[in-house]
Amino acid sequence: MDTNTEYNLVIDHCRDLFLKKTKDYGTSWRIMRITSITDQLFIKAQRIRTLEVKKVSKVGEGILEEYIAIVNYCLIAMMQLELGESTDEQLPLHEVEASYQKFVQETRDLMLAKNHDYGEAWRDMRVSSLTDMILMKLQRVKQIEDNNGFTLVSEGLKANYQDMLNYAVFALIKLGLAK
Repeated sequence: MDTNTEYNLVIDHCRDLFLKKTKDYGTSWRIMRITSITDQLFIKAQRIRTLEVKKVSKVGEGILEEYIAIVNYCLIAMMQLELGESTDEQLPLHEVEASYQKFVQETRDLMLAKNHDYGEAWRDMRVSSLTDMILMKLQRVKQIEDNNGFTLVSEGLKANYQDMLNYAVFALIKLGLAK
């Protein structure tokens, strides 16, 4: 399979889970501030790293589920950046699905452009390196947030969330979710 097809299969799986959870919980994530979403992403990425080192999970869910959560939390972050924070706004499922798809398309397009320029170098990387790249991006995001979103020459929050989403999709492809 080619990267675009594999990417789409992974996203289909992530979207299906996200929409089922939205049906169960509504858009309860709307209450989260961007910094809280970043911290949730950090928890997920740090757990992956811990599982990679210890090789044992004591709570059942494994690395695959955590990468799926990273994909979906990155999309939540991008939606929150666009919508603004809210303490009680429930969104209709069709609006959430359209927004999810819009940000997936933008992020997929970015991935295809970067893959062209980088020659799909991610295929030769270890999954653990993708985890570390996500953790590094999270440190950058935290610094940008601590600077109230101000950067001198660096990419902003959205670009970092897009990169993390793409790294998580690559990890999921390497872990066999696209088969």
